[in-house]
Amino acid sequence: MSEKVKKKKLTLLDRVEKVGNALPHPATIFLILSAVIVVLSAILSAAGVSVTYEGINRTTNTVEEMTVTVQSLLSREGVQYLFKSAVTNFTGFAPLGTVLVALLGVGLAEGTGLIGSLLKKLVMSTPKRLITVVVVLAGVLSSIASDAGYVVLIPLGAIIFLSMGRHPIAGLAAAFAGVSGGFSANVMVGPTDSLLAGLTTEGAKLADPNYVVEMTGNWWFLIASTVLITVIGTIVTEKIVEPRLGKYTGDATVEESAMTVSKEEQRGLRFAGIATLLSVAGLAALVVPANGFLRGTDAGIQGILKSPFMDSMVLIIALVFAIAGIAYGVGAKVVKNDKDVMNLMGKSMASMGSYIVLVFFASQFVAYFNYSNLGTIIANKGAEMLKAIGLQGIPLVILFILVVAFINIFMGSASAKWAILAPVFVPMLMEVGFTPEFTQMAYRIGDSTTNLISPLIVTFAARYDKKSGIGTLISTMVPYSVFLLIGWTLLLIVWFVCNLPLGPGASIFLPGF
Repeated sequence: MSEKVKKKKLTLLDRVEKVGNALPHPATIFLILSAVIVVLSAILSAAGVSVTYEGINRTTNTVEEMTVTVQSLLSREGVQYLFKSAVTNFTGFAPLGTVLVALLGVGLAEGTGLIGSLLKKLVMSTPKRLITVVVVLAGVLSSIASDAGYVVLIPLGAIIFLSMGRHPIAGLAAAFAGVSGGFSANVMVGPTDSLLAGLTTEGAKLADPNYVVEMTGNWWFLIASTVLITVIGTIVTEKIVEPRLGKYTGDATVEESAMTVSKEEQRGLRFAGIATLLSVAGLAALVVPANGFLRGTDAGIQGILKSPFMDSMVLIIALVFAIAGIAYGVGAKVVKNDKDVMNLMGKSMASMGSYIVLVFFASQFVAYFNYSNLGTIIANKGAEMLKAIGLQGIPLVILFILVVAFINIFMGSASAKWAILAPVFVPMLMEVGFTPEFTQMAYRIGDSTTNLISPLIVTFAARYDKKSGIGTLISTMVPYSVFLLIGWTLLLIVWFVCNLPLGPGASIFLPGF
């Protein structure tokens, strides 16, 4: 690669990084957007802006022609609403409680070291010929607790490859592809699903006040996505990235301690395994029998899919991870009493401080959007425009994914972006027949695939190649980003064409479309 090409790449990436860093804090962005909504509602209300459409009257449950006008937030009633609703906007915001409850358990499992030890054990016990597959897969699975993937798996991927005589940056790239590029995929539902489902619900309520998006709404598609991302990540690593890097000539060495699971950790894993099996057995006793306390009234598999068990998924996830985490902590001698458990839970909640601040301002933005009727009007006008230009179906889905992927390069927070985009795009795409779950899944694809175009990899790679600049290292990740974007979008198109369910009770199209 010529110096001129390197310089151009570095300049372009530097500009991207500069723009991203220049953006205000996500919470500040929501504060600014809330102020814009307040002013805009007053202007459009004075102008008499309205929209007439066919909608469902929730009182009579019949389809009627409805007219909605913009309500000013600077009127007497509007100003009173701004002051009186602030607390309930915050406490009633769907993602707040679900994410915090799920993280009580997942954070405890991460805090005791269970998730980190599991990742290490999984990778270290893998045959040499399957190591790339397992490193990428472990990265995807680590999204249940993203910090563990970044802190444990990415450095471990480099160490494993180095110990096998392979280029450590290839191992680092493979792990980073799984952890960051596959952030939205998993075989389990977790805090990310809860967070995004809550935000999607808030957007869906602008079109249908009774619509609720479950955290399992994308589950079936995400399981398939986990397989796809693992395959793509493996092929790109072994056929493109590693050959391009060539033979490693650095002087980095492998520390034996980084390659072993201690006796305490192994004992903790055994304890956690037993506790998890007992938890699963207990849950099965509540769900599988026909008279199970958490089973629904329908016969067969529907009795499980439509049941209190599925409705309680957030608490169940928290309990399973908490029990496994405590068992691991006792076995590894990290947890000695109840105070240690509560302190670890407290630490996991303390790490959510920034998220809670973000939620306060995001909840006000969504509430103002709803109160002013701007969301309903934009959704209807946007849907009319899409129909007028004939942009529907697969082309519309692809365009939406590409827009999200581009925005993600500059604004990394998945929750912040979706809190802004969901109130606009979820009801708009509902107007043309797509379920909120499908719009959410399209968003997740765009949001995840360009995560890899990040300077973060430079921090990890510095130990193995001090000469590589940000442009060289990020260009290593671009093939992953491109192939994941293409492959994952194609998978969604196949799902679309075959009209497969996205998750339990979650379809692609709304009834009547």
